[in-house]
Amino acid sequence: MPPRPDPSDERRAPAGSALGYLDWLFNPLQRRDAQAVYDLLGTGAITAEGLYLNLGYWAEEDDLDAASAALARLVADTAGFGKGDTVVDVGFGFADQDLLWVRSHEPARIIGLNITASQVAVARQRVVEAGLEGRIELCEGSATAMPLADASVDCVVALESAFHFQTRADFFAEAYRVLRPGGRLVTADIIPLPPAKRAVDRLRQRLSWWLVASRFAIPEANRYTRLAYPGYLTSAGFVDVHVRSIREQVYAPLHAWLQAHPETLQRLHPVARLPARWARRMDADRLYAGLDYILARAVRP
Repeated sequence: MPPRPDPSDERRAPAGSALGYLDWLFNPLQRRDAQAVYDLLGTGAITAEGLYLNLGYWAEEDDLDAASAALARLVADTAGFGKGDTVVDVGFGFADQDLLWVRSHEPARIIGLNITASQVAVARQRVVEAGLEGRIELCEGSATAMPLADASVDCVVALESAFHFQTRADFFAEAYRVLRPGGRLVTADIIPLPPAKRAVDRLRQRLSWWLVASRFAIPEANRYTRLAYPGYLTSAGFVDVHVRSIREQVYAPLHAWLQAHPETLQRLHPVARLPARWARRMDADRLYAGLDYILARAVRP
């Protein structure tokens, strides 16, 4: 994996000003879109080696870098990447997963689409530094208006990004359009949990979901549970739809790791450390009370 960018490089440092972070974190009236959120965050990932932004898959891993890579491999394995495949990665962040996949699963070509120009610029440089620009093509582009021909790719994946899309249902329709017959769509996605039975638990769920959705630009149209998720895929035309929750391998073990490694928070913007420390002290069941995490797979017939 390429080394983590030098934090002394101003272009690659966390981009937000203190006032920008304060407004984002504490102003209940602010409404940033996803592009503005990630421009603010810059390259302030808390991984030690790469720039993964995902929460990780913690079935066996014991640190965030390894868990983040494990989640990327899980997505690739679920999609069944093959050596001749053309893969579209929508919302690729800083391209850590693409750099991993081209070596571990050897697809013929990866096309990355991302609306955040600052991430695209950093990711492109990392691909060039790795000597993989002939295999990985990264573009500014929308998940709901892909600059790709009909029936032209084998796999479309969205690793922890589909919850941002305006809307996720429109993304499903666009993925169906660009996939060849037999092509696979896979998402690793954050969604709300089905409502709890007790009113007090439902209130905690709603608060937990609101905190995430309001700070990370999740449209209201994307607020549905894993019980409804398959219907959106079948409505787009997909078959062999499978949706499963992996939240027990995501939130609680990530939280436990953060509690055991408080030094990782030093990689955040100074203003962001205070709420991060507060969240780290909370019980995981309460902090993530309203959040599900699913892995979905569907096939274009």
